[in-house]
Amino acid sequence: MKTRHALLLLALAAVLPAAQAQTGKWPDKPVRVIVPFPPGGTTDVVARTFGPQLAEEYGQQFIVDNRAGAGGSIGAEIAARANSDGYTIIVVTSSYAATSVLYKLPYDPVKGIAPISMISILPFILAVNPSVKAGNLKAYIELLSSQPGVLNFGSPGTGSTPHLAGELFQQMTRTKLLHVAYKGDAPALVDLLGGQIQMVIATEILLGPHLKAGKVRGLAVTTARRSPSLPDLPTIGEVVPGYAVDGWAGMWAPAGTPKDVVARLNRSVARILKLPEVQARLRASGADPTPSTPEEFARVVARDIATWSKVVKAGNISIN
Repeated sequence: MKTRHALLLLALAAVLPAAQAQTGKWPDKPVRVIVPFPPGGTTDVVARTFGPQLAEEYGQQFIVDNRAGAGGSIGAEIAARANSDGYTIIVVTSSYAATSVLYKLPYDPVKGIAPISMISILPFILAVNPSVKAGNLKAYIELLSSQPGVLNFGSPGTGSTPHLAGELFQQMTRTKLLHVAYKGDAPALVDLLGGQIQMVIATEILLGPHLKAGKVRGLAVTTARRSPSLPDLPTIGEVVPGYAVDGWAGMWAPAGTPKDVVARLNRSVARILKLPEVQARLRASGADPTPSTPEEFARVVARDIATWSKVVKAGNISIN
């Protein structure tokens, strides 16, 4: 018995250092933070806000790696295919759910990832050119009902969250707008200001200055609750019961990433989101800091994929 006990202790002594090398000492080298969009965008800003905080906490660099293309699906695929050793994470937005429906992915967008945490929720604003003769959302829906297919709706691209949010709005109100897909928010905004299109669904950081100047008219926000920064704007759901679309940002890692690494990063995200300077930076862009458990984030992703699957099918939407 003593010999067997001694052998068991020797075996454990051999195994424990290996296990500690995998997770206990993590990270012992730089961590890659993939951003599936170009530098300078909202997602990039979020990632670069977290990078220095994580580096200070863990004593290793968290290096942002921009991998843009195909609505964010290229960067997401790179992250999903990376080694599940804790040295690759990704910051994604709600467009992740939309592209998961529109693109054929080589991995399961729900089961093929290791969710870490939500980061923020961002309301979109349904806004129109001031020439549109509707002072509120109810009047606007009545106008669309009387003129099907006459007014234009611009989005930053086919399959983007604003595009699908607009399609859901049309499906739930039984109205029809002509969709114009742009290569980004900026050109859509230019045409909205110029009157070439009549409606967009966009973020407060994009529309805020023009709302204040009276150059565009905000009719409603897309989220289930009113935005703290725009309390006078109703939600679409107040007029169209059941309508709710969240813009969100979140963090995940490749499936199989050690659970203790996921748990540590989850706690780090929650801690960083409590910092006044981080909260101020996010709220300046109209976002509400929203940490979550990995399980809660996974449910948000699955929920949105299910929603957009129905919208894409009903609208016969595809990526050309």
